[in-house]
Amino acid sequence: MDHDAVRKLSQQYAYTSIQMHEAVARKAGLPGTDHKYLGFLLQKGQMTAGELASLTGLTTGAVTGLIDRFEKKNLVQRQFAEDDRRKVIIVPNTENIMALIAPLYKEFRSKSGELLASFSDEEINVIATYFSKAIDIMTATTNTLNEK
Repeated sequence: MDHDAVRKLSQQYAYTSIQMHEAVARKAGLPGTDHKYLGFLLQKGQMTAGELASLTGLTTGAVTGLIDRFEKKNLVQRQFAEDDRRKVIIVPNTENIMALIAPLYKEFRSKSGELLASFSDEEINVIATYFSKAIDIMTATTNTLNEK
């Protein structure tokens, strides 16, 4: 398989991922890929709205709407910072988030695990290397685009 074919497969993977995440969001009763932003909160923990905006690349206005939607579903809560009551901390409700999202990924995770188990350790290392380096390239591209 040549490089162009692999690049096309990578693009198809990205497009298919978007479709799957849109379907998961609909099942979860969330617009678009909002549930992916919950992943940032699960991974990083509580943060300010500004930190979430910076992390996601969303505008602060878009993050306010996102937090409002999450709060209505009891997926996060706003808390005032003890040292500065003007600062609002977004606290994820991990239990509620996992109860909403985890069941929607159960089959996907199971099948993905089976797929990975079908590869040798050497093949897994190649796949991991590809993803790690691809993430670095995407991060650098994102940073460059955000600077302009």
